[in-house]
Amino acid sequence: MYKLQKSSTALYIQLYTQIKEDIKNNILASGVKLPSIRKMSNDYKISKTTVESAYSQLYAEGYIESLPQSGYFVSKDIVQNFNTQEIKEEKPLVSKEYKYNFYQARHSKDIFPKKLWAKLHNKVINSINFGSYPNKQGTLGLRKELAKYLSTSRALICEEEQIIICSGFSDSMFIIATILKEFSSSIAIEYPGYKVVERVFKLQNYSIDNIAILKEGIDLKSLEKSNNKLLYVTPSHQYPTGITIPISNRIKLISWAMKNNAYIIEDDYDSELSYNNRPIPSLQGINNNQRVIYSGTFSKALSPALRVSYIVLPKELVSIYKEIFQFSYSGVPLDTQKTLEVFMKEGHWEKHIRKMRTLNKRKHDLMKKAIKSYLKNSVKIVREGSGLALLIKACVEIDWEKLNRLLEEESIKIYSTKSDSTLDDNTIYLGFGCFKEEEILKAVEAFSKVWYKSILTS
Repeated sequence: MYKLQKSSTALYIQLYTQIKEDIKNNILASGVKLPSIRKMSNDYKISKTTVESAYSQLYAEGYIESLPQSGYFVSKDIVQNFNTQEIKEEKPLVSKEYKYNFYQARHSKDIFPKKLWAKLHNKVINSINFGSYPNKQGTLGLRKELAKYLSTSRALICEEEQIIICSGFSDSMFIIATILKEFSSSIAIEYPGYKVVERVFKLQNYSIDNIAILKEGIDLKSLEKSNNKLLYVTPSHQYPTGITIPISNRIKLISWAMKNNAYIIEDDYDSELSYNNRPIPSLQGINNNQRVIYSGTFSKALSPALRVSYIVLPKELVSIYKEIFQFSYSGVPLDTQKTLEVFMKEGHWEKHIRKMRTLNKRKHDLMKKAIKSYLKNSVKIVREGSGLALLIKACVEIDWEKLNRLLEEESIKIYSTKSDSTLDDNTIYLGFGCFKEEEILKAVEAFSKVWYKSILTS
């Protein structure tokens, strides 16, 4: 007998579920005939429609079959005595919240212009046609605004047709790696460099050729000898060393690319956040060379949570992109793209950048002051002046195991260059973007107390 009762679950679902369980548990064996719809209706005082709906669902899922003039039967080829393994309930993994988290690429919660963004989002949402497919490369309006901005701020030479809106840096690199597969099977990458690049290109079966970073950027002689046709660089602010390629070497890089019919991937990941100098013009804009694939992002100056990045392709690669990715659409939600478009068009983006530079310059200087005050000569600053973190290196012997253990006990989190780059030593990021101004001195003071306890004494 089946138990059917008034509840939020429809009667036909209750009946369907109980019959299904009987079949799965072999109570109703293969080939057994089910009661007719009329009999089931009379026995349980329910409508024929309810029984028909339950049987129909069982039939659709293959649990029963209908034989003309005979009725419904449990399917002959049904797998019975289902082996049901008890699923152990596991506690969900929860990221630990640290009192002081020095993550190198994060903003404090008060930075994002939530009220303005919500206002602009409400403004654009009614104009979006959710009944049609969007532009595959990203909305035309956003790409036009980006083309104008990149021309004035980074001296890029490009049209909106060359711009692809991507959902984060790894997506940008995946697209580039995919469209250049036929062009090259290897890539030269600056060393040390950003791990994500190496991982993405390895997944696309590229061989990786590490080219050393010297005082003035990538080793041009080693690059010439490598015979590569594809190069990844961060020329304006090398990651993680912070080295800037001077204009003379930039011109040599372009000459190398033109001479060898090669492409350069220019990752301009944090050009908006330069505090001591004006942002350096891009490689892409030198001599309208058409040998540079430019990669940019909104993660550093606006929000990493939005996952909006973009690439600017040389004109001859646009048609290759369209052919390969004819099935694909930009992964950035349409309402995010349209809101960002208006954010830029109405001048809010440039105002926001100025605000971010001013605010983060203060945070940068506070972090530098705190390092000198609390860590003194036990460390040296090896990178400063841009981005959302300073890079420090120990000038004393440190018991790193002890340091990490004590930091965990004090709810403090730091990150070494090993976490996201190929620089394999204990150089440390001290991120300042994630803190409010009034928190920075306290955070570094707390870190310094653990740091000094971890110094090895002879």
